[in-house]
This record gives sequence, structure tokens and C-alpha cells, in this order.
Amino acid sequence: MKKTALFLLIPLLASAALTGCKGEDYAAHLSDVRSDIFSAETEDFSLTLSCITREAPYAADGVACATQELIEIVLKPKESADGTKSYSVALHGEPAVSGELSYRTVKGDYFLSESVSSFPEGSVSLRLTEDGEATELTAASVKTQNTLTPEEALHFAVEAEQELISRMTAGGEFQGEFQVRLLRRSRCYYFVGIVGKEENCALLLDAETGEVLAKRKR
Repeated sequence: MKKTALFLLIPLLASAALTGCKGEDYAAHLSDVRSDIFSAETEDFSLTLSCITREAPYAADGVACATQELIEIVLKPKESADGTKSYSVALHGEPAVSGELSYRTVKGDYFLSESVSSFPEGSVSLRLTEDGEATELTAASVKTQNTLTPEEALHFAVEAEQELISRMTAGGEFQGEFQVRLLRRSRCYYFVGIVGKEENCALLLDAETGEVLAKRKR
């Protein structure tokens, strides 16, 4: 019962915190958001599809600008990659994303980024072609019904760093930007970056409770 009540209260608390006591809309300062991750795995590789809302061009300079929505796909071979293989991908349905993945030498993976007008939900069906041989895959979202939204995660970060937020506020207006990225390891987390012109802070949050698990000044 208590857990249910908590999740009923979270949207209300987030709404109140994100507008602030003087009407500040902290969500308007989001410049880089990873709102969902879809994951699939075979014996040969792992594939992740991320839903990104990011300013363009992106610069962590403390000023949030107009954003665009992107789908980013990363394929990581289980064995060391040397870039000799060719991979292409095509999503079934909407959004209509397709193309060849580019090899990234530094990370040893294959990457594709495309702008979209909407994000998928729940799961994604796709066709992956490796050197002409096609494989049908379904990538499932790592989120659960208890996963916070990026805006709710931002609420908890703002609450935890009220002194920093106060120092980054002048004339009743917040002078900075926020990065909120869903992460998946053994479970889900949120990375929240608070970026100002003189001060920066990075937080790692539990993706279900909003608890701050780690903090680093940058």
C-alpha cells in the first residue's frame, strides 16, 4: 500500500518541484535526455536502441537550446570487432528507421543515429542484416511500470541539490542546463548532470525511487 501511494504521489511532486517556488520550469532546461533503452541479444552480439532528445548542435555549456529527437542504435559483437563486417538495420513499423551501421574504432562497436518524429514504446521489431544475411529481432524496453520518467528523475535531482540550484539562479531564473540519461546495468539508473557556467554536478539515481546513490562534482 505504501509503495502504491508513493508512485501515485511522484507525478504530483515532480510537477510542483519542476516549476519551483517562483514558477521556474526546470524541465525547460533539459538539453540531453535518454528516455528509453531497448535491448536485444544473441550468441554473437548485443544490440541497444536508445531514444534521445538532445539539443543540436550539442554543447554542455550551461545553456539549453532547441532539441531534436533521435534514435541511436549500437551493435556490440561478443568477439572483438575489426570493422570488416557490414551491418544494416531496418525497424518494422514506426518510426521508420533504417540504414547501415558505422564501425567505431575506439569503442569496437557499430553505430547508427537518425532523427525521428516519435519514439517506440514497449518493444521494437527489426531486421538486422550482417554481410547480406538477415536476422529478425525484437528489442524490449528495459523500463518497468515502476521506472521514473526523466522529468521525475529531474525532480529528485533538483530536490537533492537545492543549494547548488540556488547558486545557479540569478534574477529568479535558473542559469544552467540538465542532462538526464536512463542507464541499464544489472538494473536501471538515471544519470543526472547539472551543468552551469562555473559549477557542475553529476548524480546517479535509483531509477525507481529517485534515491541519490552517488555524486560527483565536475
